[in-house]
Amino acid sequence: MGEIKTKAKGPDTPEKFRLDPEVIKADFPILNRIIGDNRLVYLDNAATTQKPESVILALDDYYCKMNSNVHRGLHTLAEESTAAFEETRKKIAAFIGGVRTEEVIYTRNATEAINLVAYSWGRKNIKKGDRIVLTEMEHHANLVPWIALARETGAELKYISINENYRLDLSEIDKIITDNTRLVSITHMSNVLGTVNPVEEIGRAAHRNGALFVVDGAQSAPHMSVDVKAVDADFYAFSAHKMLGPTGIGILYGKESILERMEPFIYGGEMISEVRYDFASWNDLPWKFEAGTPNIAGAVSFSPALDYLSTLGMDNIRDHEVELTAYTIARLSELKSVKIIGPSDTDMRGGAISFVDKDIHPHDLATFLDSRGIAVRAGHHCAQPLMKRLGLTATTRASVYVYNTTEDIDKLIEALKEARRYFCDE
Repeated sequence: MGEIKTKAKGPDTPEKFRLDPEVIKADFPILNRIIGDNRLVYLDNAATTQKPESVILALDDYYCKMNSNVHRGLHTLAEESTAAFEETRKKIAAFIGGVRTEEVIYTRNATEAINLVAYSWGRKNIKKGDRIVLTEMEHHANLVPWIALARETGAELKYISINENYRLDLSEIDKIITDNTRLVSITHMSNVLGTVNPVEEIGRAAHRNGALFVVDGAQSAPHMSVDVKAVDADFYAFSAHKMLGPTGIGILYGKESILERMEPFIYGGEMISEVRYDFASWNDLPWKFEAGTPNIAGAVSFSPALDYLSTLGMDNIRDHEVELTAYTIARLSELKSVKIIGPSDTDMRGGAISFVDKDIHPHDLATFLDSRGIAVRAGHHCAQPLMKRLGLTATTRASVYVYNTTEDIDKLIEALKEARRYFCDE
């Protein structure tokens, strides 16, 4: 990995150091791409991150050297493929706080992980009159499955609101999370606002009332140290592609005691123990929830992404992003036409920074920025209810990661000024 050096404080614990994003950039081939006449400035990391060369080579290496199905063959390729597939599961278990591998389930993405909980746990345990508690800042992935479940079962949906500082209003949490609450499901970090939510506090409120606690970690797992045991999440969902890994691989962590009582989500091969013409029984955890041929290549190539993040150190990644987010907010605040949609306090927010220009539609702005080689996101960001709550139809979003620099942000600001000249004749 470039020239990055760390000193171990303990097993797999990198020394605190300042990231050098220019060194890191060299590990990402796509960042050399020229868009128009400009070198790519990639600021759409909340949607998906770019991949280091080690991940790309691992994907190629898998197909060139060990392509085979897992858990089913006795030949060399099958044994090597299975070992690599399960080795990644061990790394994931360590990465999220040292949980048991039986508690780590492969899915396609965080969306499927949340759906697994909704279908397998929710349909059995949620009934008419029960309450499901969400927040006003949820991504559709953590809204629609629960809306569908409430519609099907007659359960009540209740939302924790956001305040004027774009944070959750917890002043009446004991009136929202009550003894008839069966499930609380919240985002750890908003993909629109960047807000980092107090998941430990909300989890305690859920458990005081006997509710299941689900955390959407799609935006947090890539950007900060996550210990699911410290959070005391019953379920925690995230995606590989937002943390330098390939697309098509998601993770659901679930407490073993809960997973054991759940029925499978999808039925078929691999997830069975015994099948007769009139009977079927299920495999052990975690394979009970992994029917059919999985994305083996994706799982195997996620391994070097985890290695890359672990070598950098998640605390170091967080420090870099806090610093760069503060810089971005300060530079955007220089533009009188721009309003930032999210907290200004960078200690309790992530690097997804949404903003609006009072005169330029976000789609027009994103298209203009693309013409300058700058990739951002524009739209409702799969959070339509939040947009309506804020009185907006869309925002432009710049989101940073380990390879972004202050120079990237300076180019964004200059392009935004140029857009004003182009659209507003300033």
